[in-house]
Amino acid sequence: MGVFSALVLFAMIWAMVFLIGLQIGQDTQGDRGQVTQGTHAGAPAAPIRIYRRMGWATAITLLIWVPLIWFIATGQIGIDDLRRITGREVLGD
Repeated sequence: MGVFSALVLFAMIWAMVFLIGLQIGQDTQGDRGQVTQGTHAGAPAAPIRIYRRMGWATAITLLIWVPLIWFIATGQIGIDDLRRITGREVLGD
C-alpha cells in the first residue's frame, strides 16, 4: 500500500467517524422546546465544540486505521481474502 492510499484510507475513516460523532450527545432546539425565531427545530441548541469533536474523531480513527494499515501492509489480508469473506468469487482461481 502506498502512502497516498494510506492517507486516503485515513481520510475516509476520519470523515465517517466525524459525521457519526457530530450526532452523539447533541440536543436540538426542538428537543428542548426552545426554537429560536428563524431557525429549524433540528438546529443544535448549544455550540457543538467542533475542535473537541475533531480531536475525538482523530483519536478514534487512529485506533481503527493503524491496525488496518498493519494488516494490509504485512499481507495478513488481501483483496482475495476480502472476496472470500464476503462470499464473492475469487478472481484468478
